[in-house]
Amino acid sequence: MYNRTNWVDEVTEYEGIFTETDLGGGLIRHDPVTGEIYVQGTPQDAAHWNNMEDGIMDAHVAQDLMVNGLRQSVWRVEALERATDQETGSVTLTNTMQFPFNNSIVTVPLTVTRDNLNYIVEVIKVEPTGGPAGDVDISERQVNGFKIAYTGSASSVKVTYAVIGGFDR
Repeated sequence: MYNRTNWVDEVTEYEGIFTETDLGGGLIRHDPVTGEIYVQGTPQDAAHWNNMEDGIMDAHVAQDLMVNGLRQSVWRVEALERATDQETGSVTLTNTMQFPFNNSIVTVPLTVTRDNLNYIVEVIKVEPTGGPAGDVDISERQVNGFKIAYTGSASSVKVTYAVIGGFDR
C-alpha cells in the first residue's frame, strides 16, 4: 500500500535572494540567503523519491490487474451469452404404424445455423394424443438441424423444444 508523502515547501525569511561569489575563470556561484527558516520543507532525498516511484509502480500494477479482471468478466459474460443463445420451437410428430413399430421421426431445421455440434436440444413439453408418448429421442444432430422422434404408442405427439449453444463467437 502506498504511503503518501505530504510535501511541504521550505519557507525562509529571504525567499529568492542570493549572494553572488566570483569563482574566477568566468564562473559565478549563487548561494541562497535564507535568514530565519519559518517552515522546514520536506527533505528531497532517496527515501521520499523511491516512495513516490513505488507508489507509481503500485498504481500501474493495480491498473493492470483491474483491466485483466475486467477482460475476464467480459469473457465470462460473452461465454454465458453464447451458452444461452437459444432457439425454441415445436413440432408435431405422427405415427401411422401399429405399436411397437413407430415411424414418427422427422427432421427439424434450425432457424440459425450453428458453428459446431456442441449444442443441446432440451425437450420442454410433450403433449401426446391417442396414447402415451414414451421417450422423446433426439438424434443425428447437424449444424443446420436434428432429428426427433417418440417411442410410445400415441398417434401424435406435439413436442416443444429449445436448442441451446453451438456457437463459437
